[in-house]
Amino acid sequence: MGFEPTYADFSVDPTRLANADVRYQRARFAGSHVALSAGGSVTLDFEVEDPEDVPQVTLTVTALVSKLGSDLGYAPMDVLVQGEVVAEDLTVPGGGDLPQDNVFAVPGRLLKPGTNTLEIRSSAKAGSMLWLYRITLDPVWERGRSERVRTADAARDSVFAYRTELRPAHSSAAWQAAPRLLFHIDRDEHSLPAQLGWRSEDGAEAAISFQSSMSDFHGCYRAADGTAYEYRGRLTDRRPFSDDTRNLSASPLHRFHTEEGWGGRWHTSHELRLLVDDGGAPVERFTWRDQRGNSGVVVLHAAAAEVEVTDVEASDEYDEGGEGADNLLDDGRGKWLTFEETAHLDFTLARPTAVASYSLVSANDFAERDPRDWTLLGSHDGRTWTPLDTRSGEKFTERFQAREFHLRSHTRAYRHYRLDITRNSGGTEVQLARVRFAEAPTGQAFTGYYQRWNEGPIGYRGTPVAATSATLPAAPHVASELQAAVASLSETAQTLAALAAQLRKH
Repeated sequence: MGFEPTYADFSVDPTRLANADVRYQRARFAGSHVALSAGGSVTLDFEVEDPEDVPQVTLTVTALVSKLGSDLGYAPMDVLVQGEVVAEDLTVPGGGDLPQDNVFAVPGRLLKPGTNTLEIRSSAKAGSMLWLYRITLDPVWERGRSERVRTADAARDSVFAYRTELRPAHSSAAWQAAPRLLFHIDRDEHSLPAQLGWRSEDGAEAAISFQSSMSDFHGCYRAADGTAYEYRGRLTDRRPFSDDTRNLSASPLHRFHTEEGWGGRWHTSHELRLLVDDGGAPVERFTWRDQRGNSGVVVLHAAAAEVEVTDVEASDEYDEGGEGADNLLDDGRGKWLTFEETAHLDFTLARPTAVASYSLVSANDFAERDPRDWTLLGSHDGRTWTPLDTRSGEKFTERFQAREFHLRSHTRAYRHYRLDITRNSGGTEVQLARVRFAEAPTGQAFTGYYQRWNEGPIGYRGTPVAATSATLPAAPHVASELQAAVASLSETAQTLAALAAQLRKH
């Protein structure tokens, strides 16, 4: 390998370094870069383990020459390694426009084991400032390695706080102090945001864009009353994410298990963390683009809390026609049908659950077969039933229409649920396409899309990560599970007693 990833990132103070120490002469930190006066220099000492493994070094110096008023600036640059000139009187193009990547080939023969020295000088003849943004050095076969490491290191400090200001749109009025902006967004892709937008629950919204160093942002803000403003901010704090991050703000820190939708399926993706606090109402929509060009949109909503059903039994079903009760658990176009005017369906859940709502989906034909009156009941043992929700005069207006019904009061957790249909809509049969149960939402989920810089958009969705304290079941669930276990053991004891009696007879 020759030497470790090596860089100096001058966009922050103190300079962010890897495998390097830095010394300055006639240079100062200027917000997003180091500014060198005429005759100024930056010297970088870096370590090389085995120069024999490095036939050539790729040196990248990202720099810019400041302007002289409206004219192009003038600050020629010299580059020296071990005191030997690699480039002399190089004029960086741009004249105060955008930083330029200047790439040099450094002969491997200049390297030595141990400490090596790189020096960047601004000419004594310079008429303006030489601005240095960053320096990277890589073995020629591993070009870009140090920049990737630098980007990943910078992205670890992903919690940002800004002092902000507002002024009315299309106005020359003075800037007025605004609430602090605190944000954190992380998809575990080690890339800093380039742009960020959000909308709050009260209708306020903002869109901002950052300097590549994250030192400043500029954008626009529209208040909840519709007033538009220019919006800007200056970085005041930056730190890595930790368990303490949620305590920095009254706004919620969202953590999601995520999936990406492509190829006709959903695929597990990285955890997503989101926090935006602009001093206003909680945020309901996020948009972003990172410095690699990846982008995404997230809309928050109540978390779907569908409960797994492991078994269903019907008082009657048309099994010969493939229209049995099992179809109620599928997402296909099948249905359950009985040639009776009333019927009941018994559902067994994967665990005892306090159901907060349930949904029924009408079948494909004959509206007169739709349920009209019914009662939902719960049971711990499948034998003793407690009424939970009663409906009458209900109507489905479309085929395959999903209707959701919320229980009017909090219920206990049951393992078994019965849908007792006592009247249909005028036919001689009863049918349904699907039945689903849901417990009360425990957080917010999201739906949206994600787009990598060189690909098309894909589906993107997430569900809340459970808090650590929620790893143990809540007390009501524990009690319900114990009660179900007692009932199961009682049934087993009765079965064994009956078997023993049979054996004694023989």
